[in-house]
Amino acid sequence: MAKIAFFDCLSGISGDMTLGALIDLGGQSGQIDASGIETAVKSMGLPELTLTSETVKKNGFRAIQVKIDHPPEHAHRHLHHITEMIDRADSISDPAKALAHKIFRALAEAEAKVHGSTIEKVHFHEVGAIDSIADIVGTAVAMTALGIETVASSAVPTGSGTITIAHGLVSVPAPATAELLRDIPIASSSVQAELTTPTGAAILKATGRHFGTMPSMTLTGVGYGAGTKDFSEQANVLRVLIGETAEPSDSAARSVESDSVLVLETNIDDSSAQQMADCARRLMAAGALDVFQTPCVMKKGRVGVVLTVITSPSRLALMEDILFTHSTSIGIRRHSADRHKLNRSSETVETRFGPVRGKRVLLPAGSERFAIEDDDAVALATENGTTVDQVRLAAAQAWAQRGT
Repeated sequence: MAKIAFFDCLSGISGDMTLGALIDLGGQSGQIDASGIETAVKSMGLPELTLTSETVKKNGFRAIQVKIDHPPEHAHRHLHHITEMIDRADSISDPAKALAHKIFRALAEAEAKVHGSTIEKVHFHEVGAIDSIADIVGTAVAMTALGIETVASSAVPTGSGTITIAHGLVSVPAPATAELLRDIPIASSSVQAELTTPTGAAILKATGRHFGTMPSMTLTGVGYGAGTKDFSEQANVLRVLIGETAEPSDSAARSVESDSVLVLETNIDDSSAQQMADCARRLMAAGALDVFQTPCVMKKGRVGVVLTVITSPSRLALMEDILFTHSTSIGIRRHSADRHKLNRSSETVETRFGPVRGKRVLLPAGSERFAIEDDDAVALATENGTTVDQVRLAAAQAWAQRGT
């Protein structure tokens, strides 16, 4: 069985919320507590630091709030400073050190991108403070102690409004947060506050493998970590659910990838076939993952189609713009979906008719298959005066005989 954690980010995610939820889980299982995390963080050369946790109420819900105290300082640390602090810690395991390094590197890469610098030159402001370092290292220590192997997460709300950082007034999400959340589904929120911090986003960037709905698991624990702010609309807590899932075979783990997509649908009965084809072509050219039409009978008995577009969340606005501009749609439905896909790579085989491209697909059992590119088969059949079936057969034989 593999241990998995699901981050339910209804109110966003921050470093202290994450650490609080993990300490809550550790207290239930007896695997880790605030005292053990304090010892680990102190060993980084921070003997005067204190890390405590207490139970608080957020809109009526119990949660663990982490408090970190240390002498005032004005240091702006670079990545190598933090790396050295982690490496010299004698109370942190090697796996926890590796995870902490991974989180800080994600932060450094985001800061470097935002400021047009390099990860060696960029210096941390808020994230370089002792409390943020303790949040990240403490999270790495707790996740390792809890034996968490995989992290999944809901879509991440960033909040709204503006905040003041070391570089002045910025919109939410902060620039580093936005960079860290690239390719991660985000959710809208009416809360006028920063819900997701750079530290929280970096934890998800470094550890998250699946984003979307909660995965199947046998639930073994639920932890709640409290944020510092209070909202009238909702409880400012991060819920982390931990459980066990059937561990796939090594070959299955290598072959199956997961991600989250958006599915857009619109019913159309007043566009010509030419217009629909043009719209579909534009959608694919703009980066849609798939576009297809399903015949349907509309409410007044007219024949129409359901035009479906599968897209990454980052291309939502572009896809909707094309649909509204290049079809007669006046309304679009959308929902998120988890997607499992087999690992594949492009490959070309040589046949007596010429080269044929295709996809080399790795199956869960460890075997492979070759999916032939139909355009190549059609072109070679036309060029050689034969049938598409003959070209496909030749390609399949060439694939089967490769390496012999």
